[in-house]
Amino acid sequence: MTDINYLWPLSGGLLIGLSAGLYLLLNGRVAGISGLVAAAAGLTHDGISKLGLGFLGGIVAGASLASFLVQQPHITITSSPALLIVGGLIVGYGTRLGSGCTSGHGVCGLARLSPRSIAATAIFMAVAGVTVYVTRHLLGAQL
Repeated sequence: MTDINYLWPLSGGLLIGLSAGLYLLLNGRVAGISGLVAAAAGLTHDGISKLGLGFLGGIVAGASLASFLVQQPHITITSSPALLIVGGLIVGYGTRLGSGCTSGHGVCGLARLSPRSIAATAIFMAVAGVTVYVTRHLLGAQL
């Protein structure tokens, strides 16, 4: 990276860590995106969570602000919409099955040295690596 291009990912990572840390300190809860989406949608036993809605709104607002301030890259989607939808549904099912997603386990759980999160993150990363290897090198697909 040249010039100050490294500042955007660095500041984004710092803000993610800061928001996850503050969420844990102020609410005693882990800031996992799948759990926050479920809470914001009212899919938990507590009903619709205003805090979840606010957290998700902050994510959308922050991304919108960053895209306004930074030159937007040209993005080309090469996979079929059906494949993307099926992939998203499988990931969503996996996050519910694994009691959390990469943000909850990977960002918050690893920081707390949670054995369950360490195991879950290791499995996430291993499956991701195997998936890329199989699809790119064994199947020859360019997803």
